[in-house]
Amino acid sequence: MGLPVKDMKTSLRFYRDLLGLKVEKDFSERGEFIDAIIGINDLDLWMVKLTAPDGWMLELLEYKSHPGEPRRNPSIKDVGHAHLALTVDSIEEEYKRLKDAGVRFISSPQVSPDGYAKVAFCQDPEGNYVELVEVL
Repeated sequence: MGLPVKDMKTSLRFYRDLLGLKVEKDFSERGEFIDAIIGINDLDLWMVKLTAPDGWMLELLEYKSHPGEPRRNPSIKDVGHAHLALTVDSIEEEYKRLKDAGVRFISSPQVSPDGYAKVAFCQDPEGNYVELVEVL
């Protein structure tokens, strides 16, 4: 999944330092290739590829030359507004750790009606939603 961000350093503190994703590649890209595939001329793009322990990859993209506008008051139900879902070993521990670090949550962890999982949604520094799931 690719996620445009306004501030790469702030986003890395969240995804790398708080959530523990591992940086696999950190690079800038310019030129005909990236201009053609993205459809923006004279693009200067900073991209960081991060992986979760299961191999899932997240690409953070900062459009240095053509910054986008942040969504105002994004809602979890907005069409086209995806959320990330990450499995954690202990949602209570993660909830407390992230909350203590200033991460905003919609609610405390809740057990699903079927008792299969405990779930909580938080937001990254850009306002994107991240679902944390502990399979019970």
